[in-house]
Amino acid sequence: MTDPVFLPGVPAERVLAALRRSPGGELASGKFDSPESSAALAVNAFGWFLDRPRSLPPLPGVPMGHPETVEVEAEMRFPWAGGRHPWLDAAILSATTLVGVESKRYEPFRPRKAADFSEAYDSRDWGEGMGRFGAVRQALASGQLSYRHLDAVQLVKHAYGLRTQGLKRARGAVLVYLHAEPAHWANGKPLDPAGFARHQAEIVDFAGRVRGDAVTFASLRWSELLADWTHRADLAAHAAAVSDRFGPL
Repeated sequence: MTDPVFLPGVPAERVLAALRRSPGGELASGKFDSPESSAALAVNAFGWFLDRPRSLPPLPGVPMGHPETVEVEAEMRFPWAGGRHPWLDAAILSATTLVGVESKRYEPFRPRKAADFSEAYDSRDWGEGMGRFGAVRQALASGQLSYRHLDAVQLVKHAYGLRTQGLKRARGAVLVYLHAEPAHWANGKPLDPAGFARHQAEIVDFAGRVRGDAVTFASLRWSELLADWTHRADLAAHAAAVSDRFGPL
């Protein structure tokens, strides 16, 4: 198996090491080579900043300060040793804030896989300021709340991981849901535009339910992020390379 080819300026060995230590098996399974790979998009876009974190401007609309470090395939460990812990596509650390980025490309528009919470989530006190996420967790677990496109179970788990690691690092925590609205599948078949509207409505609903908790939830489109980079002289070439490789987002 040959290693993937990354965009110019992306430190290949550092990104490969990150992919190999993550539990998703993107490289071994061949998923990373898929033309619809979300992981490939995320590590190429954010991997460019691994060796130059201060070149990454604050993400549009995200309360975070100026980045000091950038990591891809970042584990946010829970306050226990065993079991599975959340992994985010990118983690950005500033003087005040730990930002976790969960990137989605085609996933919201595919059939959903069942996901739930283990008993460990109920037995843990997640600390002051996490009651709204807790209420969403309980509503999802009971079936009182469900989403067609938004993987809210994953987002709640990410929020708990960010809360744990934010406290450990004496930082505030922000969970960024970075999503795409591609017009076509990789095979050229168009996506249903109605799915974009439903997905956006679910994002708004989820954001409203957790607003005010200790982990700030922020939604951002890939197109908005790349537009911001395009208007910055030092990032325009990288933004163009991302768009050329992955198409309209």
